[in-house]
Amino acid sequence: MPQRTLRFRIRQDGIVEETVEGSMGVSCTQLTKALEDALGVVQQRDSTAEAYRRPQDQLQNNSAELF
Repeated sequence: MPQRTLRFRIRQDGIVEETVEGSMGVSCTQLTKALEDALGVVQQRDSTAEAYRRPQDQLQNNSAELF
């Protein structure tokens, strides 16, 4: 299972910025839903390139690196 990393930045104005690494597709939002609900309203969501990758893309990339 790949390592997933959640990074938080709490700005001086109280806004919390969250970054998720190692999670592909919609699993990112599923992973952080409970925490986001507890923090309040999500004002903005920007997807990274990982959000658009499918799990089979990751498998193909890993097998290509082995050869």
